[in-house]
Parts: sequence; C-alpha cells; structure tokens
Amino acid sequence: MKRTAATALTALVLAAALTACSSNDSTHAAPKKKPEPTTAPSAPSPTAVADAEAAAGIPPEPNAAMKLGYLRALTGIDPDIVHGKEDKAVDRGRNQCRTIHNFPKDKPKQAEMAEMRFTSPSHPEGFGKAKAAQIVEAVHTNLCPKS
Repeated sequence: MKRTAATALTALVLAAALTACSSNDSTHAAPKKKPEPTTAPSAPSPTAVADAEAAAGIPPEPNAAMKLGYLRALTGIDPDIVHGKEDKAVDRGRNQCRTIHNFPKDKPKQAEMAEMRFTSPSHPEGFGKAKAAQIVEAVHTNLCPKS
C-alpha cells in the first residue's frame, strides 16, 4: 500500500511538473510574468488511495482474523513462504489479488505470477507450480474471495 501511495504521489508531482513546463519560442511573446510560488501537491487522501486500489483489484488491509487465516494457510503450504515476514506476505497476497482480478479465468497465469511474486531466501525462484497454485487458492480464499 505504501508503494501504491508513493507511486500515486510521484505521478502527481510529475504531472504538475510537466504542466508547469511550457515553451514559447515566439519572438513576439509578451514578457513573462513572475511565477507565483507553488505549493507541493498534497498526498492523495486515504479514501482516494483505497478507491484506486479497489478499482485495480487490490483488497483493503485484512483484519486480524483474515490475516491470521491467510498466514496459517501459507504456512501450511510451506513455512518458508512467510519466512518470518508476515507484512511482506500480506502485501504480496494483496498484489496477487490484482492478478486474480485481472486474469479471473486464467489459473495458469495466476499461478505463474504467484511463483514469481512469492519467493524467499531459500526459494529465490519461487516454490514451484504446485505450491504456487496452492498459494493462489490461499490468497483467493483469505484475502480476496469476491474476485
């Protein structure tokens, strides 16, 4: 979620910078006015971020019970999937929901993305196709059942 907010903020800053940059090569142009001081764009509101994430298929942060069920499901597949990084596993799962949302009928694509997304120091190339498919089911069941 922090990455999404940072991306949105970066996009706003770039858009503001690009609209502020214009050139007028005409020799008959009126003298340029002094630019008015600008303020930095404010960060998007939490509601705007949540709405953007929901539109992209990313569910809200899970409550404690959902998070616990999800982490237990992953640990049941392979304890190394979480490898002591619960928040990172939840972020990866929420991002996997976007893949499920974008490819709702393409189970091989969902598993392929899970295999790339869910890695650990002991499994830098992922956990294999069978476990990736199980991860997709754990994500779908626990984090984004409506997708």
